Amino acid sequence: MSINPFSLEGKTVLVTGASSGIGRETAIRVSQMGGTVVVVGRNRGRLEDTFAALEGTDRVHRQVVCDQTNEEDLERLIDGIPQLDGVVQCAGTSVLFPFQFSTREKYDRVFEVNFFSTVELLRLLYKKKKISNGGSVVLIASVGGTTVFDTGNGVYGASKAALVSTMKFCAKEFAKKRIRVNAIAPGRVHTPLIESGTMTDEQIRMDEAKYPLGRYGEPADVAHGVIYLLSDAAAWVTGAMLVIDGGLSI
Repeated sequence: MSINPFSLEGKTVLVTGASSGIGRETAIRVSQMGGTVVVVGRNRGRLEDTFAALEGTDRVHRQVVCDQTNEEDLERLIDGIPQLDGVVQCAGTSVLFPFQFSTREKYDRVFEVNFFSTVELLRLLYKKKKISNGGSVVLIASVGGTTVFDTGNGVYGASKAALVSTMKFCAKEFAKKRIRVNAIAPGRVHTPLIESGTMTDEQIRMDEAKYPLGRYGEPADVAHGVIYLLSDAAAWVTGAMLVIDGGLSI
């Protein structure tokens, strides 16, 4: 009998930012690997589309519409979810500003989504013992601000660097309960966030040429890394930042 160490059978996994992009793809892939999924997002229509795409009619998947920056929404989410074996936090936003235009308001707005709301959800999940002993937490960071430092990306990069730092502190503290905490740092990935019109097609082609593997990532490229970190195959991995960037940071 063959044993698949990457299987998520019997595991319940919460995925935030699940209404699009990396979060949507991760939720679907978790269900394909046998996991029961709780999908969380702000947009009800897109979240329902993700929920409908989940596999495994024998499992009780759940969907929760939640704005993580809203305290009441967070409390409702925490109180209504089952015990978790995995947490994947994908919600985020991106901006490009030269430093001279990077005002406090812009830092506050980006940090609220990318850092503060993410960390607060993790804090509450841990404090209220919603993550089972031996569970796994995966935070979606970025190579921007951690290994790659492009002009105009300072606000976004700082928020992701702060997230990676917090990940490492949590990995040490949560280890007493055998809860692993890791991050994935992707390069640019073809998601609605990237394709929102902030870059022209020509700029995208020129930027893709910087990648040794010749392309931006796809959501599945990152989702497969998440599966690894959630699974028993990564049972001895904590406090790590897994870079998935097509070679950009070489």
